[in-house]
Amino acid sequence: MSFDVLQDKIRAMKNPTVAGLDARIEYVPAYLRQAAFEEYGVGLKGAAEAIYQFNVGLIDALCDIVPAVKPQSAYYENLGWQGMEMLERTIRYAKSKGMFVIADIKRGDIGSTATAYAEGWLSGAKIEGQTFKSFDVDCVTLNGYMGSDSIKPFLEAAKEEDKCAFVLVKTSNPGSGELQDIIAGDRLVYQVMGDLNERIAKGTEGKYGYTMAGAVTGATYPSDIRALRKRLEHTFFLVPGYGAQGGTADDVQYAFDKYGHGAIVNSSRGIMCAWKKTGGDGHDFAEAARNAAIAMRDDIKQFVTIV
Repeated sequence: MSFDVLQDKIRAMKNPTVAGLDARIEYVPAYLRQAAFEEYGVGLKGAAEAIYQFNVGLIDALCDIVPAVKPQSAYYENLGWQGMEMLERTIRYAKSKGMFVIADIKRGDIGSTATAYAEGWLSGAKIEGQTFKSFDVDCVTLNGYMGSDSIKPFLEAAKEEDKCAFVLVKTSNPGSGELQDIIAGDRLVYQVMGDLNERIAKGTEGKYGYTMAGAVTGATYPSDIRALRKRLEHTFFLVPGYGAQGGTADDVQYAFDKYGHGAIVNSSRGIMCAWKKTGGDGHDFAEAARNAAIAMRDDIKQFVTIV
């Protein structure tokens, strides 16, 4: 299963982190913005090209030390078709550099609609007996709170391609407890979601023991992560909330099993916008991102040993 691929990359680099590619135009250094606007004009196309050049620089700086990237589709959708075309180029470029690509799309629909989403992001669209792929990522994020029929079409598409998905279980945002911490019988809602997720994917365990349906578990709730790690032995965790949202390396350590496997920790602004803290004009954005990614890796390694 695809989480084997991700875990292999993590072990090879000794780095259980993923860099979020969630750039707004204001995150891009002025010199890149100006060059793009001069060529393509101030507008959606110019912004898309500036962000693409920013993404390429980040990928080049990170690809030998960070195993994965996670573009959040909202930061591309807001630029219309130009942004989505640029997202496709970004994904292709990251994969050409050997990086594992997680599309943060948080889709959560059912039936034929979920199948269409899964075709677009994972397995490809069937046209006249042929299959044509568009985004072709390794993994997606899903919102499974509509139930199992909002997850299964993605898992079916992923299984054909040896890909995978992360399903929202206990998220890092402050308001998550308004729903996810409600008591449902003898469990909390997020525990019900985690149990459902692991049950749906039973039988798809790979060589590391993890199914193809992972879980999003926020770093801002370390006690919940610790409990979920014990509860969901066969579920790989995606851990947002490190850094800018307040999560620490001490917090995220509970997402890993005794071998240092089974989780990957995300940082977006902490890496992308590291150049804003160097005192320069942004020409050092790639170096600053690399240094921030190394610092994050080393921070986590104080608490997590990967074997």
